Amino acid sequence: MNTVRTRTQRPPGHDYLRGGVRVAAEVTAWVCTPWALWPHSVPLAIGAVVLLIGLPAIFSTPGDRPGAEPPVAVPGIVTILLVVLHLVAAAASAWALWGTWIAATATVLCLVVPFTELPRWRALLGTTRHQAGRPARR
Repeated sequence: MNTVRTRTQRPPGHDYLRGGVRVAAEVTAWVCTPWALWPHSVPLAIGAVVLLIGLPAIFSTPGDRPGAEPPVAVPGIVTILLVVLHLVAAAASAWALWGTWIAATATVLCLVVPFTELPRWRALLGTTRHQAGRPARR
């Protein structure tokens, strides 16, 4: 019996650098958005956290998450729009909260993410809700 492990194949755009840049922007959105909304409306701040964390946890494109299938399968464009929602929330709330230099840094991070996400987004746009589970034609 052979016990040698082979390297698992990751979906496009799921390397550590690209994923790290995306996660940094998402965490910025998760922290800044409720922080910026809290003085105005506590329920709105809590709702923002539920939306920013809950929507991507429930709705995802099949085959996009390494090692897990989504609870609710959606086309690739929905996953892309959820990432864009995070980027807009992170940039807008950073400007509402912090000084120019920190907000500008957060905005640059959010502007870099679409370029690092291009391979993943191309793969997502080529996947519909039903295609990801089908084997490739030969």
